Amino acid sequence: MVEFLPVPLPDTAARSTVEQQLASHPRGVALQGLAAPALWLAACQGQAPAQQVRHVRACVFVGQHGVAHAQLQGTGLSAFAPEATAQQAEQLRTHSSPAHTAARLLAATGCEVTISVQECAPSESIELADALSSAALEQALELGTAQADRDIDAGADLLIAGDVGTGNTTVAAAVMGRLTFTEPVAIVGPGSGITAAMWKTKVAVVRDAMFRTRGIEDPLEIIRRAGGADVAALVGYIARAAARRTPVLIDSPLTAVAAFVAQRLAPGVKHWLLATTTTREPAHSLALAALELNPLVDTVTTMGQGVGSLSTLPLVFTSIDLVAEEYAALQPAPQS
Repeated sequence: MVEFLPVPLPDTAARSTVEQQLASHPRGVALQGLAAPALWLAACQGQAPAQQVRHVRACVFVGQHGVAHAQLQGTGLSAFAPEATAQQAEQLRTHSSPAHTAARLLAATGCEVTISVQECAPSESIELADALSSAALEQALELGTAQADRDIDAGADLLIAGDVGTGNTTVAAAVMGRLTFTEPVAIVGPGSGITAAMWKTKVAVVRDAMFRTRGIEDPLEIIRRAGGADVAALVGYIARAAARRTPVLIDSPLTAVAAFVAQRLAPGVKHWLLATTTTREPAHSLALAALELNPLVDTVTTMGQGVGSLSTLPLVFTSIDLVAEEYAALQPAPQS
């Protein structure tokens, strides 16, 4: 079984030093929410102020969910066909995806952005059968932890957890609904822009998946039965990054639910996370609330692929530079 390493706490003293310095002058106070990413990174880096990010690595975990084929009275549960997953994975491999477009636009910032793709093992349709075998669950966790190790060993100072796959908001709802005892009708959101009939199909699938996992308390066993390999891989990725003192951006229901599970398995993970964008998925908002995270921007996007986080990187970079300049300007003058 994959070992979940202890998660160290970020350096709160470094953050407090910067906060106190900014609070000493009206201009520092005026930064308000703009200072938030820089303050978070000061703690993660253990430096006052935070240093500019130079190497971002994003990994997009591709989920192949059997539930993407589910139907109720001839109606599916997603605005995307099951085949869309393979199409988007191909775009990621050929650097023609929305994620790569967002990354190219960041070239002018001087930050190196690298995007990796991990295609996860297929899962069964969760309303009918367990998503994964025990061996497949273990392999998915190892996939995520190994990817985090590779990204960090390659010199990344900031990671982005991304996901893509038809049906992934359905499994996010099923897992989060089961973990929080939330009724299916309350945990299922609009997903990819579904119709009322699609929503009914989605609710029925989540209901049946939650019924199949009744009485189970182990988060990983819930993922094995009602989640998928992408969820498990993301849990491993996020938990390993936090254990290795590397901050992570999250922006989707699936990454938020995976982070919630990672926090349950490795307490302290949440301190290494920054939520960037949001969705209208109840599972997403429930996970963020449990993690005590607020999205950096109130922008709704269901694009996936880490696009929300990639799109907010300029704001993160600006925050770092603004805070660093104000911090330096407010330093006491040297004694002559």
